[in-house]
Amino acid sequence: MHNNNIKKVVIAGGGTAGWMAAAAFSKLFGHSLSVTIVESDLIPTVGVGEATIPTLHIFHDLLKINEAEFMAATNATFKLGISFENWRDVSQDYLHSFGYIGQGCWAAGFQHFWLKGMQQGIAKDIGEYCLEHLACRQGKFAVLPNQDRNYAYHTDAGLYAKFLRKLSEQHGAERIEGMIDKVNVNQQNGFIDSLTLADGTVIEGDLFIDCTGFKGLLIEQALHTGYENWNHILPCDSAIAVQTKQTKALVPYTRSIAHDSGWQWQIPLQNRMGNGLVFCSQYMSDDQAKALLLANIEGELINEPRVIKFQTGTRRKHWNKNCVAVGLASGFIEPLESTSIHLIQQSIVRLMQNLPTKAMDAGVVDNFNQKMRTEINNIRDFIVLHYHVTERTDSEFWRYCKNMEVPNSLQQRIDLFNQSGQVYKNDLELFGESSWLQVMIGQGLMPQSYHPIVDNMPDDQLAKFLDSIETGVKRRADNLPNHVDFINHYCRAPNSLV
Repeated sequence: MHNNNIKKVVIAGGGTAGWMAAAAFSKLFGHSLSVTIVESDLIPTVGVGEATIPTLHIFHDLLKINEAEFMAATNATFKLGISFENWRDVSQDYLHSFGYIGQGCWAAGFQHFWLKGMQQGIAKDIGEYCLEHLACRQGKFAVLPNQDRNYAYHTDAGLYAKFLRKLSEQHGAERIEGMIDKVNVNQQNGFIDSLTLADGTVIEGDLFIDCTGFKGLLIEQALHTGYENWNHILPCDSAIAVQTKQTKALVPYTRSIAHDSGWQWQIPLQNRMGNGLVFCSQYMSDDQAKALLLANIEGELINEPRVIKFQTGTRRKHWNKNCVAVGLASGFIEPLESTSIHLIQQSIVRLMQNLPTKAMDAGVVDNFNQKMRTEINNIRDFIVLHYHVTERTDSEFWRYCKNMEVPNSLQQRIDLFNQSGQVYKNDLELFGESSWLQVMIGQGLMPQSYHPIVDNMPDDQLAKFLDSIETGVKRRADNLPNHVDFINHYCRAPNSLV
């Protein structure tokens, strides 16, 4: 039995995906298998996945990564949410924070009590009932004992890969410099036997992890897995990224600023600002996008703007034969809700939980693919929600998004919330009720009714209930230090400018 165990893991490609995989396998399985990563200095990484979501804590806990050390090494700042500007309509903004909102009861979530309070004119903006939402707006934060870790990071993707490389090599991972010239597929069973590098080196393995980015050198070019295109519901297909020097006080959130044919991101690090524009080439040329981005950023340019072309969608299988695609090789959903690193992490952790034998048992592979697909569909629907539920009709792009047909799974959620105020989270889904709630309301969708159990609470009690939650949130936020002051105390980077 043990002779059939995986002994050699080969990771094709570096970057965030490759080094997250190498770090996890070498740290957690280093004594029972070998980890080899093939990476070429000649191939640039996309390197713009610089905003994360709170699930990264799970990965760091597994690897016993010290938070302050990681943050100082990667110029990281804290992130409590995302500011969506001009999404509902021009000059209408809202915040999607990572915290829990209010307090519900056994039959109905907090939003039902809040909806009645809004009708009676006694409730405030829904963000007043969430600590992270208020702290985000006030620029406050601290890591406290026993707190809910409803926060994430802004981090330098290149430095994060270097940080993980050091950890990987400490635990025995071997990095081989070189370009992959050929993927050698066994003609009898269709499995990948080895990789041949440009210098003739042959690297054999039992399990291959494809981290070769959009080109999917193993999963697609060698194994012809197939790709499902989502361009009809996520029409943006291009991005321009550029870094600038930091010119203003750091905020503990990512900015997402909608434009006529897409949106702009701003990601504040300790030493610089990450900027970019995601857009649809059908409505905007590369030159127009570059001019728009450069007109809407502050600070001196650190590097030249570069154009990234992509196609939203997913591989039909993330695991095919003895190859698992991770990161951009597995598909791409635009970084509107910072889900790229989360999906890398999920692929790696789920693969480790289902570590196969060399036979690559069909039940294990199918279960992995089904679970990944469920999670990716949920993320896809959540991103499409931002575009589709909008009041913007000022450009051809937005009119298309507003009127496009969306997946039934999303339409059912929209209809349910619109009619009854209900939101839900199924198993394997990333985004919880608070996230769906904030984005739906933020985009202008208000339910027609609330749950009748709310009417069991007398009006004066409802007012006291709402006020007590708001007061408690405000008191906790008032006790937090300034976000920048805390960074300087807790995790200041050597070249920090804060």
